[in-house]
Amino acid sequence: MARTEHEAIVRMADGEDLLGELMKLPIGSGIIICGIGMLRDIELGYWTGRCYEKHRLDTPVELVSLQGNLAQLGKERIAHLHACVAKRDGSALGGHLFCGTVHNTAEIAIQLPSGIVLERREEKPGQNSLRPRLKPQLEDAS
Repeated sequence: MARTEHEAIVRMADGEDLLGELMKLPIGSGIIICGIGMLRDIELGYWTGRCYEKHRLDTPVELVSLQGNLAQLGKERIAHLHACVAKRDGSALGGHLFCGTVHNTAEIAIQLPSGIVLERREEKPGQNSLRPRLKPQLEDAS
């Protein structure tokens, strides 16, 4: 990982657990602004309004787009990610990314908001809504 005050660039290697490695990064709140590479053994979901319909792909696919955020839910860290992947024939699939193993490489850019904390709160079972807020020292200054 290469990091400045406001951004981080991460390269993951073949066989690494994409979400697991993101969770290990020494950063607080983060906004995933770009992700490319390849994945295998992925699970994508579609929110029906009550639950996620999950779809699994085991064969390698191109990761053509990855966005989302890293936030706190109490003491737990949450990654909320959406991905678009392309199959060998060029067809694309997308949705909420539940899991994925890096196939060859993954390159991810993360924006680090310096004055904002990203938190999640459970509003309904299965739904954790993002609640961004200013960091305490900035709240006092306003």
